[in-house]
Amino acid sequence: MTGKATEISNLLAPTVEGLGLELLGVEFAPTGNSALLRLYIDVADASRHVAIEDCEAVSREVAAVLDVEDPISSQYTLEVSSPGIDRPLFTPAQFARFTGEQAKLNLRLPVDGRRRFQARIVRVEGDTIVLSFDGREMQVAHENIEKARLVPDLVALGLAAQPKPTGPRGKRKAGDESDNP
Repeated sequence: MTGKATEISNLLAPTVEGLGLELLGVEFAPTGNSALLRLYIDVADASRHVAIEDCEAVSREVAAVLDVEDPISSQYTLEVSSPGIDRPLFTPAQFARFTGEQAKLNLRLPVDGRRRFQARIVRVEGDTIVLSFDGREMQVAHENIEKARLVPDLVALGLAAQPKPTGPRGKRKAGDESDNP
């Protein structure tokens, strides 16, 4: 998160928590004389998901706080969102929670000559995220991460078909049930 996004997150987190929700992170994108302020919220209770009513309640409450505290000098649009299946990752603790998962990352400064890549989260060591990329581990300082999102496993979620096994040159393996009429 940017400095302004962190400031706003610190300001709004108690309000969101007061509603029984968690503020995962904030995106602040100024453009000219206006800005977009997007809040990502989640529920602490794993038995349910973020509902539209949760987003509406957070929007009402944080709008009141923003009106009083006035941390944004320009006009802005406020959006409140659930994390979705391609959940954004904002903190080292969030990376640690999803150890073993794939993530897409955009870095502020290149690591090994790259700023964008997809890698598996191996572990978190303090403020350092350890990733597996191209068969090797690489360390990325959390403050160097501009944006990160989980890559959803659509097959595991039941949203995509299991890929068919293939042999050499993309042909089916001998004995594959699909060879039988």
